[in-house]
Amino acid sequence: MTVLLIYALLTLAALFYVFYIPGEIFTGEVKTRLSYLRERKDVVYENLRDLNFEYKAGKFPDSDYNEMKSSLEDEAAAILAEMSRIELATSTAAASARERKGARV
Repeated sequence: MTVLLIYALLTLAALFYVFYIPGEIFTGEVKTRLSYLRERKDVVYENLRDLNFEYKAGKFPDSDYNEMKSSLEDEAAAILAEMSRIELATSTAAASARERKGARV
């Protein structure tokens, strides 16, 4: 009987440990689209550097290298264009907010 009680207590303790939800959960910082794009840009640039290094080391034939390089460059250009659009929209919104605030004063 005591063995069953010990097993039951151990089972309850294990279940409590596994499924316990603390009162405060750290979820990390809130990511904006712009911060995501900056991280993605860094990854694409790093991939381009790695690709160039591996090509110079002789690991890729010319055709594969050119194809992968153009793909990464196209992705980087798309990321930079979207970042530019977001930054322009943000600066335009901030300027119009300043103008409205200045008109009220």
